[in-house]
Parts: sequence; C-alpha cells; structure tokens
Amino acid sequence: MNLKMATRHALFAILELADHPRAQISSAQIAEKYAISPNHLSKVLRTLVCKGLVEAIRGAGGGYSFVGNAKRVTLLDIILIFEEIGTPPSHKQEPGDDTAEGQALRMVMGEIDAISRATLSSITIDTMLKISRRTPGIGSAVHAL
Repeated sequence: MNLKMATRHALFAILELADHPRAQISSAQIAEKYAISPNHLSKVLRTLVCKGLVEAIRGAGGGYSFVGNAKRVTLLDIILIFEEIGTPPSHKQEPGDDTAEGQALRMVMGEIDAISRATLSSITIDTMLKISRRTPGIGSAVHAL
C-alpha cells in the first residue's frame, strides 16, 4: 500500500509528538528530522489540529503537541483523515465486471481492502512507537559502526 505524502507527513508528525508527550515541538524540528517540506508539514499539522489530535501552542517556546490517546488512536484513524481506503467498489461497470472472473476479482479486492482496514485499525500509535524503538534507524546503525 502506498500512502500519499500528506498521510506520511501526518504519521511522522503524530509519532514524533506522541513520543514526546510533555514537549512542544516546532514544525521545523519535525520537518528537519524526517527531511520533509516544512510548508507541506504545516498544512498537515493544521489539519491534525482541526481534527483534535494535535494542539498548536503559539509564542516563544511554542510548537505542537499530541493531545490524542496514543493507546487508542490507530494508524487507520490518521490515514482516513487524508485518504480513502477500503471504500466500497464503485457501481460503475468496468470492462469484464460481468464475467465470473471479474466478479471473483472484485470479491478478492474487497477482501484485501477489509484485511488492510482491520490491520490498520489494530495498530495504535503506542504500538508504532514501541516498534520504532526496537527498530534501529540508519543513524543508529551508522553510530554503531
């Protein structure tokens, strides 16, 4: 599954903010860490603020903080803010849809969508943070040499 750029930015921002729950982190710090466009990240953060997952703190020492519950917010919750996944197939007839093979393909694709949704809804932000702490990054591997 490929995610849109905005979705990836949102996931990185949420993970960074949730990993530092008592800190206010600037969008510039997040953008620098993940080598992403500060301009695009700012738009994503505004959306996350509107959805009530992130709080913006203005002024000196301000930034953003995660206000969701890391043990309850799932990857699916965040992804659905920016993408449509597992949506029911359109009623538009495509060539081959009226064949047994076309119907079988639609059924299989529907099952894949259902599995994707179920998996994404079972992985919380807290779980992702635990996984990321166990997974050494490129920087960690370089420092270990």
